[in-house]
Amino acid sequence: MSTEAFSTYSYLLDRTARKVKQYAQRRFNAEKYDITVDQWIIIKRLNQHNDLNQTQLAEISGKDTPTLTRIIDLLCKKGLTERRIQPTDRRCFTIHLTEMGTQTVLKWTPKMAEIRMKAWQNLAEDDYMNLKRILDTIYSNLDD
Repeated sequence: MSTEAFSTYSYLLDRTARKVKQYAQRRFNAEKYDITVDQWIIIKRLNQHNDLNQTQLAEISGKDTPTLTRIIDLLCKKGLTERRIQPTDRRCFTIHLTEMGTQTVLKWTPKMAEIRMKAWQNLAEDDYMNLKRILDTIYSNLDD
Protein backbone atom coordinates (compact mmCIF):
# COMPACT_ATOMS: atom_id res chain seq x y z
CA MET A 1 0.00 0.00 0.00
CA SER A 2 1.31 3.45 -0.82
CA THR A 3 1.93 6.07 1.85
CA GLU A 4 -0.78 8.21 0.27
CA ALA A 5 -3.37 5.42 0.47
CA PHE A 6 -2.40 4.68 4.08
CA SER A 7 -2.80 8.36 4.92
CA THR A 8 -6.24 8.44 3.30
CA TYR A 9 -7.45 5.34 5.16
CA SER A 10 -6.08 6.61 8.47
CA TYR A 11 -7.88 9.90 7.92
CA LEU A 12 -11.14 8.11 7.08
CA LEU A 13 -10.88 5.94 10.18
CA ASP A 14 -10.20 8.93 12.44
CA ARG A 15 -12.94 11.00 10.80
CA THR A 16 -15.50 8.22 11.23
CA ALA A 17 -14.59 7.59 14.88
CA ARG A 18 -14.94 11.32 15.61
CA LYS A 19 -18.30 11.49 13.82
CA VAL A 20 -19.70 8.54 15.81
CA LYS A 21 -18.51 10.10 19.07
CA GLN A 22 -19.98 13.51 18.15
CA TYR A 23 -23.31 11.94 17.19
CA ALA A 24 -23.48 10.05 20.49
CA GLN A 25 -22.62 13.20 22.46
CA ARG A 26 -25.35 15.17 20.66
CA ARG A 27 -27.84 12.46 21.62
CA PHE A 28 -26.62 12.57 25.24
CA ASN A 29 -27.02 16.35 25.29
CA ALA A 30 -30.46 16.28 23.64
CA GLU A 31 -31.72 13.94 26.34
CA LYS A 32 -30.09 15.98 29.13
CA TYR A 33 -27.81 13.07 29.99
CA ASP A 34 -25.16 14.67 32.20
CA ILE A 35 -22.30 12.53 30.97
CA THR A 36 -19.79 12.48 28.14
CA VAL A 37 -19.10 9.65 25.74
CA ASP A 38 -15.71 9.09 27.40
CA GLN A 39 -17.41 8.85 30.81
CA TRP A 40 -19.92 6.40 29.33
CA ILE A 41 -17.07 4.17 28.13
CA ILE A 42 -15.68 3.99 31.67
CA ILE A 43 -18.94 3.17 33.42
CA LYS A 44 -19.79 0.63 30.71
CA ARG A 45 -16.42 -1.11 31.21
CA LEU A 46 -16.90 -1.06 35.00
CA ASN A 47 -20.33 -2.60 34.56
CA GLN A 48 -18.63 -5.46 32.72
CA HIS A 49 -15.58 -5.69 35.03
CA ASN A 50 -16.18 -3.91 38.33
CA ASP A 51 -13.53 -3.13 40.95
CA LEU A 52 -10.56 -2.69 38.66
CA ASN A 53 -7.45 -0.77 39.54
CA GLN A 54 -6.73 2.27 37.44
CA THR A 55 -4.10 0.51 35.30
CA GLN A 56 -6.51 -2.29 34.41
CA LEU A 57 -9.30 0.16 33.67
CA ALA A 58 -7.01 2.26 31.46
CA GLU A 59 -6.02 -0.83 29.52
CA ILE A 60 -9.54 -2.08 28.77
CA SER A 61 -10.90 1.40 28.02
CA GLY A 62 -8.04 2.63 25.85
CA LYS A 63 -7.51 5.75 27.96
CA ASP A 64 -4.19 7.14 29.16
CA THR A 65 -3.70 7.55 32.90
CA PRO A 66 -4.10 11.36 33.19
CA THR A 67 -7.29 11.31 31.11
CA LEU A 68 -8.67 8.39 33.07
CA THR A 69 -7.91 10.11 36.39
CA ARG A 70 -9.92 13.18 35.30
CA ILE A 71 -12.82 11.02 34.12
CA ILE A 72 -12.88 9.03 37.37
CA ASP A 73 -12.80 12.26 39.41
CA LEU A 74 -15.87 13.51 37.53
CA LEU A 75 -17.69 10.19 37.80
CA CYS A 76 -17.04 10.10 41.56
CA LYS A 77 -18.46 13.63 41.93
CA LYS A 78 -21.57 12.50 40.04
CA GLY A 79 -21.94 9.48 42.35
CA LEU A 80 -21.54 6.96 39.52
CA THR A 81 -18.23 5.52 40.73
CA GLU A 82 -16.19 5.47 43.89
CA ARG A 83 -12.60 4.72 44.80
CA ARG A 84 -12.23 1.87 47.26
CA ILE A 85 -9.05 1.26 49.19
CA GLN A 86 -7.75 -2.29 48.86
CA PRO A 87 -7.71 -3.98 52.26
CA THR A 88 -4.39 -5.72 51.51
CA ASP A 89 -2.61 -2.50 50.47
CA ARG A 90 -3.99 0.82 51.65
CA ARG A 91 -1.86 2.67 49.07
CA CYS A 92 -3.86 1.07 46.26
CA PHE A 93 -7.49 1.45 45.36
CA THR A 94 -9.98 0.03 42.92
CA ILE A 95 -12.63 1.87 40.96
CA HIS A 96 -16.12 0.67 41.86
CA LEU A 97 -19.33 1.28 39.93
CA THR A 98 -21.98 2.43 42.39
CA GLU A 99 -25.61 1.35 42.35
CA MET A 100 -26.44 4.68 40.70
CA GLY A 101 -23.77 3.93 38.08
CA THR A 102 -25.22 0.49 37.46
CA GLN A 103 -28.71 1.94 37.03
CA THR A 104 -27.33 4.52 34.61
CA VAL A 105 -25.74 1.80 32.48
CA LEU A 106 -28.96 -0.21 32.47
CA LYS A 107 -30.98 2.84 31.45
CA TRP A 108 -28.62 3.96 28.68
CA THR A 109 -27.53 0.64 27.16
CA PRO A 110 -30.61 0.46 24.87
CA LYS A 111 -30.07 4.08 23.83
CA MET A 112 -26.44 3.35 23.00
CA ALA A 113 -27.60 0.39 20.91
CA GLU A 114 -29.83 2.80 18.94
CA ILE A 115 -26.87 5.10 18.37
CA ARG A 116 -24.75 2.20 17.13
CA MET A 117 -27.55 0.98 14.86
CA LYS A 118 -27.80 4.45 13.32
CA ALA A 119 -24.13 4.20 12.39
CA TRP A 120 -24.60 0.72 10.91
CA GLN A 121 -27.79 1.34 8.95
CA ASN A 122 -27.49 0.58 5.24
CA LEU A 123 -24.67 -1.90 5.88
CA ALA A 124 -24.96 -5.65 5.46
CA GLU A 125 -23.80 -8.23 7.99
CA ASP A 126 -20.88 -9.07 5.66
CA ASP A 127 -19.80 -5.41 5.74
CA TYR A 128 -19.69 -5.53 9.52
CA MET A 129 -17.76 -8.81 9.58
CA ASN A 130 -15.21 -7.55 7.04
CA LEU A 131 -14.68 -4.30 8.90
CA LYS A 132 -14.28 -6.15 12.19
CA ARG A 133 -11.74 -8.50 10.63
CA ILE A 134 -9.78 -5.59 9.16
CA LEU A 135 -9.80 -3.56 12.38
CA ASP A 136 -8.77 -6.61 14.43
CA THR A 137 -5.90 -7.21 12.03
CA ILE A 138 -4.71 -3.60 12.26
CA TYR A 139 -4.97 -3.77 16.05
CA SER A 140 -3.00 -7.03 16.19
CA ASN A 141 -0.32 -5.65 13.88
CA LEU A 142 0.45 -3.03 16.51
CA ASP A 143 0.90 -5.41 19.43
CA ASP A 144 4.34 -5.23 20.94
